[in-house]
Amino acid sequence: MSTIAAPAPTEARKPLYSSLFVQVLVALMLGIALGMATPDFAVGLKIFSDAFLKLISMIVAPIVFCVVVHGIAGAGDLKKVGRVGVKALVYFEVMTTIALVVGLLLAYLFGPGHGMNIDTATLDAKALSNYADNAHKLQGGGIGSFLMNVIPTTSFDALSRNDVLQVLFFAILFGTSLALVGGEKAEKITSFIDAVSTVLFRTMGLIVRVAPLGVLGAVAYTVGKYGVGSLRQLLSLVALFYVSVAIFVFGVLGGVMALAGLNILKFLSYLREELTIVLATASSDAVLPQIMRKLERMGVKDSVVGLVIPTGYSFNLDAFSIYLTLAVVFIAQATNTPLSFGDLLLVLGVSLITSKGAHGVPGSAIVILAATLNAVPSIPAIGLVLVLSVDWFIGMARALGNLIGNCVATVVVAAWENDLDRDKARRVLDGAEVVDVTAG
Repeated sequence: MSTIAAPAPTEARKPLYSSLFVQVLVALMLGIALGMATPDFAVGLKIFSDAFLKLISMIVAPIVFCVVVHGIAGAGDLKKVGRVGVKALVYFEVMTTIALVVGLLLAYLFGPGHGMNIDTATLDAKALSNYADNAHKLQGGGIGSFLMNVIPTTSFDALSRNDVLQVLFFAILFGTSLALVGGEKAEKITSFIDAVSTVLFRTMGLIVRVAPLGVLGAVAYTVGKYGVGSLRQLLSLVALFYVSVAIFVFGVLGGVMALAGLNILKFLSYLREELTIVLATASSDAVLPQIMRKLERMGVKDSVVGLVIPTGYSFNLDAFSIYLTLAVVFIAQATNTPLSFGDLLLVLGVSLITSKGAHGVPGSAIVILAATLNAVPSIPAIGLVLVLSVDWFIGMARALGNLIGNCVATVVVAAWENDLDRDKARRVLDGAEVVDVTAG
């Protein structure tokens, strides 16, 4: 006697308004409308953006610590952890170099600064004064100063200041020590950290629900303060930078993802909520915890996610690297400053160093540009004033490109290390498996 299998009940679709992506898009459009209609009121809404970023900042450091420690202790094989770290750094350097070259080539090909004929004597040097306090973090210290800054004064200091690189350094030491101790004691601590991590991710899920308010505040403030037409003066630079990031993401990163057997468009669609939040807030910190969880749910081993993502936030700034060389050449073109081939090689070499570890430095783009320009005295540093007015808009694409680059790096390193479940990744990217990080 044969039996007929009943069709599996279809899961009821959630209302469209409950989608975080839809909520963020609505908030973005509302922010633009408020910024245009009531600029003064819209500027005051920045408190929503500041509050959201502060909430995220509150939880980033402990989540990074827990994920990295649990990933290393759970991996068991310390040689494997070291191998993943080395592969990640090699990948970072290759991608950063390519990004720097892309910015350089596109700046020369399109010449966004040609015809501006800026007289540096007419530029206001006071406009750079806000960044002077942070310049010492990147100038004069060299590589030695950078390496010393990686080591926290105390472990609690690193956590309290949300210095991701210092938290990562301490977490690697702690996780390695935990793996070396082993036994029952290590198991108890590992289980405790895993439990704390679960609670923190649940907390993160609650915070993410207010992301639309953060986006509303950020967009309303930007449009209200600068106006929709505020890009007109330097539209060519802004447009070229956005195009450069798109070329890098779809061309370079898309090709790398294809080698790993995955589609970059499906990958970006999978991360659409997080990418929209980053674009609106111009901060990749805003989505660090949920990005880590989403990559794990996609089939990337947690130990790889825990090492590559936090490290990439300081060492793999792809879009930032594009901006460095693009802005340097733009300033030279705008001020009619000729650059020799030797100058360009010097800019590339210096940018490879100055772009590292700048993530957490306020006004880092301007400060790092100043540090880079110091290596090429022929370019007037006062030319930085030219890019100040559009730095926020460029910062949106900068944060977006950096985040995409780090997510792709994590997937690629995992595939390189055979720590990527490709079948699961394809199911998730195809929509066959639904991932909801707001559930914790």
